[in-house]
Order: sequence, then structure tokens, then C-alpha cells
Amino acid sequence: MANILLEQLHAEIQANVRNALKEDVGAGDITAMLIAADKNASARVITREAAVVSGVAWVNEVFRQVDADVVVRWLVADGERVQANQVLFELEGNARALLTGERTALNFLQTLSAVATRCRYFADKVADTAVKLLDTRKTLPGLRLAQKYAVTCGGCHNHRLGLYDAFLIKENHIAACGGVAAAVQAAHSIAPGKPVEVEVENLDELREALAAGADIIMLDELSLADMRTAVALNAGQAKLEASGGVNENTILAIAQTGVDYISLGTLTKDIKAVDLSMRLSL
Repeated sequence: MANILLEQLHAEIQANVRNALKEDVGAGDITAMLIAADKNASARVITREAAVVSGVAWVNEVFRQVDADVVVRWLVADGERVQANQVLFELEGNARALLTGERTALNFLQTLSAVATRCRYFADKVADTAVKLLDTRKTLPGLRLAQKYAVTCGGCHNHRLGLYDAFLIKENHIAACGGVAAAVQAAHSIAPGKPVEVEVENLDELREALAAGADIIMLDELSLADMRTAVALNAGQAKLEASGGVNENTILAIAQTGVDYISLGTLTKDIKAVDLSMRLSL
């Protein structure tokens, strides 16, 4: 649904890395100073578990900012499935620089690969259906675009990027506006061309949202039977998004109702970092 512009992502990567290095290195890596300033080294980074890779550009940017002379050679690409003990990339350069950049680089790679891996797990479960799995705004503060990029590496899709690029009209918005029709009309007036989504909790509210001309309708915790009815009532007028009560045990049945989208906060918030290791050779 949302599109991350390459220029926007490039600037975000630079900022992510700059902030992360400031946090970790501060005034300088005093432990790296134990090594002679002119000592060179090589290193290999491996994964200790199966995963889907995401974060190549962040790793490259870490070493570019630490020492632009460090050479990074990737043996895998974003979106690629890897197995335990597989080498992901190799490094050559100043030993101090390799050690200073190690943790920041691996932090990005282990976190974004965790998102991609979880997304691939869910995407595989509905691979034989036409549904698209969407992320949410339940992301780590400061890493919104990074995580949403990782979502795409895992075969899922982005919902809105933030509060600025699409409307999501919920119960409180509807009450404050005086009804679904008034809220949708106001949204089209405030930002013409922006997608307008309305959350509904039953079929009567669905009918209201359809009559109001909503572009997307979120079916919040409807039963499977009601979802199937909603698809029939909708008849292609709007895009239908299922939300709430979605997990690994329910997702396929929800997809099979015929909804267009399923949104899951778990894609970005319920993740476990991929276990990575860097091995240095002097």
C-alpha cells in the first residue's frame, strides 16, 4: 500500500547509522585502541541459525562512516534465505575500524533480518492465496522505515508509513466527526488523493463505510462467517482488510475468506534477533 522512496530510505539509513554510532562509540572506542593503529585484519560474519537476510545497506553504511577504506564483500543479498553457519559477508581493513563497527553493524542486521524472517514465515502460510499481508505502525522508535523495508524483504507489504500518508478512521474519529459519512467526506476534503480507510466492527458499519465511499475498510475482529459476508456485500467496491485475532493458527482461514489484506502487528514487534557472529583474523 505505502511506497518507501529510495531517496527517503537512503537518507534514513545514513541517519540511523549516524545515531547508532554516536550512541555506541561516543567519544571513541577505547578498547580498540589496544590494537596498533596501523594493524589490518579480515573478518567473516556468519549466521548461527536459518534466516531471511535484511539490512545489507545499513551494514555497508556503518563501515563507510567508521572507515570508508573498509572493504565489505557480500555473499548473500537482502531477501535471501540462509542456513545456519552460512557466511553472510566478509570484511577487510583497519582492525580498529572492523571492531568498532562490529556491534552496530550486527545490531542492524540481526534486527532487520529478524523482521524479514518472521514476515517470510507468515507469507509462506498464505502463499497459495491472493491476500497481501500488511505491517502496522507497531515498530521500534526511530527504525520505522528500516523495519518496513525489512517487511518487504520477507515477502510482506507495507501499510501506511505513518499518520501522514493515509487516513485510518476509527471509532473515536467517527464519533468526533458526527458519523462515518461526515468523517470520510472531511478526509477527502483535507487531503484529496490520500487513501481513506475506515475501521468497522460489524456488518452494519461496513454498509455505512461502503455508502460513504471509503477506499479501504478494516474488518476489526469479525468472525470468519462475517468476513465472508463482508466480501460478498463489498463486491469489489473497496479493498477489505482483516485485523485482530490474527495468528499463525488463524491466518490461512482468514485469507481464504477472500479479503484483500490482513494486517499483523506481530510482523515488526514480536521478533527475536537473528544470532550472528563475527570472526576476526589478524
